[in-house]
Amino acid sequence: MKAIILNFLSVIRRFRVAVVLNILGLSVAFAAFMIIMVQLKHDYGFDKFHKDYDKIFRVEGYQNDNVQAMFKRPEADLVFESSPHIVASAVAHIWEQTTSFSIEKDGERDYYEEKSLMVLPSFFDVFTFDFVEGSNSGYIEARSVFIPLSLSRKLFGNEPAVGKQIVHSNWGNLTVMAVYRDLPANSIIKNCMYFAMHENENKDSWMNGIYHAYIRVDDASNTPQLLDAVILNARSKGIVDDDFEWNKSEFGWRFTALPDIHYVKGIEFDETPKASKQTLMILFAIAVMIVVIAGINFTNFSTALTPMRVKTINTQRVLGARRSTLRRALVAEAVIVSLSSYIVAVLLFDMFYHSPLTKLVDGDLSITSQPLIIGVTALVAAFAGLLAGFYPSRYMTSVQPSMVLKGSFGLSPKGKKMRNSLTGIQYIASFALIIGASFMYLQNYFMQNSSLGYDRDELLTVNIRQIQNNRDAFTNQLKAYSGIADVTYGESLLSSQDQYMGWGRRYNGESINFQCLPVHYTFLKVMGIEIAEGRDFRAEDANMQKGVFVFNETARKKYNMELGTQIDGEGEIIGFMSDVKFASFRTAVEPMAFFVWGTDNWGNQPNNAYIKVKAGTDMRAAMSHIRATFAEFDSEYTFFEVRFFDEVLQRLYEKERSLSSLISLFSMIAIFISIVGVFGMVVFDSECRRKEIGIRKVLGASVFNIVVMFNKAYFRILTVCFLVAVPAAWYAVNRWLENFAYKTPLYWWVYLLALVVVGIITAATVTFQNWRVANDDPVKAIKSE
Repeated sequence: MKAIILNFLSVIRRFRVAVVLNILGLSVAFAAFMIIMVQLKHDYGFDKFHKDYDKIFRVEGYQNDNVQAMFKRPEADLVFESSPHIVASAVAHIWEQTTSFSIEKDGERDYYEEKSLMVLPSFFDVFTFDFVEGSNSGYIEARSVFIPLSLSRKLFGNEPAVGKQIVHSNWGNLTVMAVYRDLPANSIIKNCMYFAMHENENKDSWMNGIYHAYIRVDDASNTPQLLDAVILNARSKGIVDDDFEWNKSEFGWRFTALPDIHYVKGIEFDETPKASKQTLMILFAIAVMIVVIAGINFTNFSTALTPMRVKTINTQRVLGARRSTLRRALVAEAVIVSLSSYIVAVLLFDMFYHSPLTKLVDGDLSITSQPLIIGVTALVAAFAGLLAGFYPSRYMTSVQPSMVLKGSFGLSPKGKKMRNSLTGIQYIASFALIIGASFMYLQNYFMQNSSLGYDRDELLTVNIRQIQNNRDAFTNQLKAYSGIADVTYGESLLSSQDQYMGWGRRYNGESINFQCLPVHYTFLKVMGIEIAEGRDFRAEDANMQKGVFVFNETARKKYNMELGTQIDGEGEIIGFMSDVKFASFRTAVEPMAFFVWGTDNWGNQPNNAYIKVKAGTDMRAAMSHIRATFAEFDSEYTFFEVRFFDEVLQRLYEKERSLSSLISLFSMIAIFISIVGVFGMVVFDSECRRKEIGIRKVLGASVFNIVVMFNKAYFRILTVCFLVAVPAAWYAVNRWLENFAYKTPLYWWVYLLALVVVGIITAATVTFQNWRVANDDPVKAIKSE
């Protein structure tokens, strides 16, 4: 045993770089495994912290192929009262709002801006909130607010928050009624201020679909029965006919389990965080692949050390050591190396947590928050050491002394076949990862750089709701700056979300649905959106009683719209435009319209400013002018934010970019580990074939001929693996691209690029190692053998 360890230490000194690379490869693999597991734990654990999470469902409606998470109050009540199996129900506004408020501290008033949500009191009977102050009865009163513990600490420090007053910008004094412990990040329910919705708000209105509806049932197995119960109730109220058949209807309701909301897509008015199961499967596959590749590398490297260790091992056998004892010692050695690499991996994991890269992962990467993952990885490391040590230990102790003397122990056909197979797995993984990461980058580039149908260059945005009453004066003062070309306004920011406000209306006696974006009458001109037929908005349109519409081409074709016709109850269609990409690339272009309110205005005024800056203008100086102008109208408001419009797109695809970057990062790690494995195989081959190389040189072979001979052998393996990896990678990429309505083309050159990259790295690795061996004195090589 002592001799084996001394021999191993001698080998480490001789091949210091190779040993360090292998230990580093194992360490990086275990660290990458832990990081990916944190992300997977975050996504797969979404909303599972709620009590009875498997009994909570979101109610969704559908009409033909359109599924909506939007509900009207009487529609929600219809569902809630349909069955005794529904033990609790919740209604919340669709969108969170940004709430401005102030509190008084030491005679001075401090201003704040936080996210808030309007809910019915029963909301807290469905979802789990851990109240640390105030009532935990789940009841929230009018003119009161529930706040998270983090906000309580921010506003009041360590003082009790319950009973304290905040001054809402619109509603006046409100009382903090309860403080709840901050919810986990992996939840559709957010840490925000919760205000009470009036229990009769829109209770009888079938026009205002601005709510999400949730239910908690007594047993999840009873959920299918709820659909029939809803139909019976709808029939009793005359909402559907007696001959209504659920499976044949064009509209109806469905129930989506709470944990599934994180994954379902294509749902209108659903702004909850999303993840792709295909992407998570890819991440999991990468995590497993990285550990497997690192284990293969370790096995290959241990096998590659056989020429330097086998004589010592056989000496031990001659001196009476039992083969089983030697094998256990070699396996223990592998486990110790693997666990040592694991300790380094934990340090790398902590370094990742304290680096800017931590923003790529949604889960908490602190060591103290992930004891299970860190513990499981320790077991993985020990198991990897056992597996990686098993084959080399049997191989080294099975070599006959005669084979050692002949120098042929490393060249058996069976051993060569196994080593080539292990190397092939690494090549296939490298090709697949390079191809996958490349197409993810191209998809993100495509989404952020494709034409949107409007002019987004030199564009700044800012929300001016605080000075809405002074909008015209604000506009004039902005345009007084020579670098600002024009200013316009919209209720929403274009291309900032998947869906916008949906209107269900009547047109020519038929029901239609479209997404409506109220704008200022100058909007189309400033944004460079051309009218295909009809006319643009005019200033006098805002003085008409009803509003006016400019619809896109999709709406015109779908609903056979004509100029000059009326949308019942709203206004006239004055123009048509080409389809602009007003929403994200995740969704196909739907029927939509830009709309200018008339005097009969029941909605919100457009308050997102779009500021067009002249080409060549100093953008920073223009932003400073905008801030200074805003301060003149409201100097106390400190949350005023001027943004480049491109930031809107970056935020919209932040999840995709983070996951793409994460996959690219770990793909590069896997490729690095694979190349380390190839290096180990090259070391093995070159050491085993030293005598052959020496004889070839004596017979006249040049160093170049020897290097080419070795490269040909590896490139045959590489070519076969490329042909296997391409269809697998193509299938995986296609499945991932199903998450997007608009996709990057599957360029042929990406596959060729993967072949070239891996080929160059392989050629460099093989050439470097064998050039060194080929330049050794051939007489010395022959004698040593």
